[in-house]
Amino acid sequence: MNSIVESTITGPDCGHQKQEIMLGNACQYFYECEQCKTTLKSKAHDCCVFCSYRDVPCPSIQEKNNCCKK
Repeated sequence: MNSIVESTITGPDCGHQKQEIMLGNACQYFYECEQCKTTLKSKAHDCCVFCSYRDVPCPSIQEKNNCCKK
């Protein structure tokens, strides 16, 4: 299965959106919003910031892998 590697991440505080490339082999736990400079971190039951603040889940979840649970 070919995973989608681009996702739009949305800052929850300011609503700023940016299209980003997701890592295919690792989770990204933190992301700094380009507009408001808030550091986003994954929500409690999500493996990465893309699973918490995105329009497309990370490649590991798309492929139904366990991802890299914290």
